[in-house]
Order: sequence, then structure tokens, then C-alpha cells
Amino acid sequence: MLDVIGSIWWLIVALGILVTFHEYGHYWVARRCGVRVLRFSVGFGSPLWSRYGRDGTEYRVAAIPLGGYVKMLDERETAVAPGERDQAFNNKPVGQRIAIVAAGPIFNLIFALFAFWLMFVVGIPETRPVLGEPRDMAAEAGLQSEDLITRVGDRSVQTWTHALLALIPPALDRRAVELTVQSADGSERRVELPLSRLGADFREDNVLEHIGLQPWRVDLPPLIGEVSADSPAERAGLAGGDRIVSIGDQPVTGWQDIARFIPEAAERDRSFDLVVHRDGRERVFSVSPEMIDGRPIIGIQAPPPGDAEVEAMERAFTILRHGPVSAVGEAFGETWRLTAGTLGILGRMITGKASLSNLSGPITIAQMAHSSARLGLSRFLWFLGLISLSLAIINLLPIPMLDGGHLMYYLAELVKGSPVSEKTQVAGQYVGLLLIVALMSLAIFNDILRLFT
Repeated sequence: MLDVIGSIWWLIVALGILVTFHEYGHYWVARRCGVRVLRFSVGFGSPLWSRYGRDGTEYRVAAIPLGGYVKMLDERETAVAPGERDQAFNNKPVGQRIAIVAAGPIFNLIFALFAFWLMFVVGIPETRPVLGEPRDMAAEAGLQSEDLITRVGDRSVQTWTHALLALIPPALDRRAVELTVQSADGSERRVELPLSRLGADFREDNVLEHIGLQPWRVDLPPLIGEVSADSPAERAGLAGGDRIVSIGDQPVTGWQDIARFIPEAAERDRSFDLVVHRDGRERVFSVSPEMIDGRPIIGIQAPPPGDAEVEAMERAFTILRHGPVSAVGEAFGETWRLTAGTLGILGRMITGKASLSNLSGPITIAQMAHSSARLGLSRFLWFLGLISLSLAIINLLPIPMLDGGHLMYYLAELVKGSPVSEKTQVAGQYVGLLLIVALMSLAIFNDILRLFT
């Protein structure tokens, strides 16, 4: 229940920030162009709060926090007094109308750049693309455990996110790609991944598994470093220094096995046996885990990592932090990478090379907002930047009812020298509404499927 409430709350916070910034772009440029703004609304539906400013604009927060709008004086919507006709949106030159409509997505782009800039100034913990034990295609290509991917094709990569964004397009196109990797000893080599061999069951949401790649994870010896007081482990008789040999009937070689086998054993039985090595002999203890936040917990902690593990962890984990000046270039780079990745997926969805399951709706966005907020300020800033950038791209699509649809009409007006007919615009609104409803329905359907798969 707390996760649900948290997801709803952070969805409202995220959309409130981004929608306000988007609509403020329309509002700010409209006012600079001499257009009278009647209403500035964050959200749709009945107002929860509203007031009138000195400029006569009604500012309101409405009940449905899934968007917003700026209502401008317009002769096509209401009667306009002769003395106010020069303040009506429809009477402004087409260049000014284009600027007003484009301002919303442009402000979202500006916000994304600011969010990424601040993220890099604060510093964001990241996982570098160091490989665990490769399998299948990756192993056959010659990749090895602890290889660090430094380039995918001609694109430099610093994190697993960068590597994924660079791997997905060639995987969808089924074309080979060259990886530049650095071995644990510092030597560099190039390896070709034959992505043309990917099967028909390939899904871009699980690209690493299909290729046979997995991130490297530190695996400590299966020693118990500490036992929590009044925990199932303490009540069972386990102690610090015990070496776990097996959990249930599964042999244990490291802490990754422990983290995986305890939930599996708890799912099968209310209690299970742990075999440990103590004082030169093996002993068996029966443990009954406690469920905390939906996870079975027995109350044991790993030992502190040794020098070798610390060195490996320093190679695999980093904090991307830059000064205020250098962070500007990094913010532009992150914006470009995510824009190229998003447009690449959209284009391939249209051509059928990418699955429509990539569409996400408010449920997935709410979950992402909650999880990113729990990970700290820098991760939440990255999420805000990503969603703001997505809003800019989506709103610029040439679909009537979106900003991109209006821009399409105004560009046509520039070419033909007169406005698009009202009949054409009305027909476009119906088509746009159908498209938006269909896309939203598919996105929500995908959200629901993710909840049950």
C-alpha cells in the first residue's frame, strides 16, 4: 500500500513540475507576442484551487493531474470585443503562432538540459559496463568476464545505460556491431557481435539476455560477517564467521548464491535448512525467515570486502560528477543520447522493427518516479530529464491535437499563403483524438501487462 501511495505521490510531483514548465513556455511566449491569456491550468477537470492575477489571467490547479493547458483569447472559440481583436491568438502572424506553440516542447527541452546539468553537478552513482561471465553469442564472439565496454560501434560509452542505448538499434536492425573492450589487465581489443543471428523472439526490453551479456557483480565469499540481534538467524543459532555451504538442497559458492537461494527456499517452505562450516565441521540449522516489505529476511550480513574485491568494485562503479562548466557539455551529450535513442525506437516502432510494448503509460511512469525518488536526488533528476525530453518529442509529433499537429497546420499555411480550412482542422482533430486515445489505451494495456508478468 505504501508503494502505491508513494508512486501516486511522485507521479503527481513529477507531472506537476513538467506540465507547469511546458505550459509556462506557451504562456510566456504568448504574453511576449501580445496575446491575452485567459487561463493557465495545471491539470484537467474541476479546479481544486484558482485565483485571478493582475493581468486578468485565471491561474488554477485542477483535479486530474495528467496534463494542463493555456487558454488564450481566440475568435474561433469565443466572441472577442473589437478593441481586443489585436490580442486574439488567431489574429497574430503565423510566425508568432508557431513560436507560441513550439515554446512548450522547447521549454521541456530546456528543463531536460537543466535537470541533466544539475544531476552532473550533484553527482550520480553509475555502473560502468563491466561484464560478468558472457554466455551464448557474447562468449562465442570472444568476450570475457571483467571486460569493460568502452565503445559500441563509433559511440563512446561510460555506463550500462549508454551501452544499452547503443546496442538496441543494431540489435533491432539485426546487423553486426563492433565492441571495443578493455580487459582487466588494461589491454584493449575489438570484438564483433553478430547481432544478425538474433532470433525472432528477440525483445528490446531484454537485449542483454538475448545477446548473452550480464553486468559484473562482486561476489564475496559465503561467510557470515554479522548476525542481526533477535533475527531468525540468531534464533536458529547462526553466528558471525560461519561459512554457508548450502541452502536447502542448493550448494553455495558466494553471496550471489545466498541472495538468490534464500527467496527460492522461502517460497517452497516456511522453514529450510542451512548447512554451515564451523570449527572444522559442518552443522545444520533450520531457519524460518521473516517477511519484511515482501522479502524473506533471515538477518545475516556479508563480510567486508577484501582488497581484491574493493579494486574490482572501484573499476565497476563510479560517480559521474562534473564542475558547473564541464557539466554543460555533459548535459548536452546526455540529452543527445536519449533523444537519438527515443527517436530510434519510435521510428522502428512505426516500421515494425520494434515492439509496441515499449509504450508506457501513467502506471509505469508512476513506478519509475517512485523508484527514482527513493534512489536519491540525482537519480530523480535523471528521471525528470528523461520524461521532460519524452514530452518534448511526443508533443512535436505531427498528430492533430498535439503541438506538432498545430505546427503542421501553420507550416502548411506558410507554404500555401492562407490558413488551413476549418473543415480540415476539425477532421484532423477527430483523427488526432482517435490516435491519442488508441495510443493511451495501448500504453495503459502495456502497463497492466507489466504488473502481471
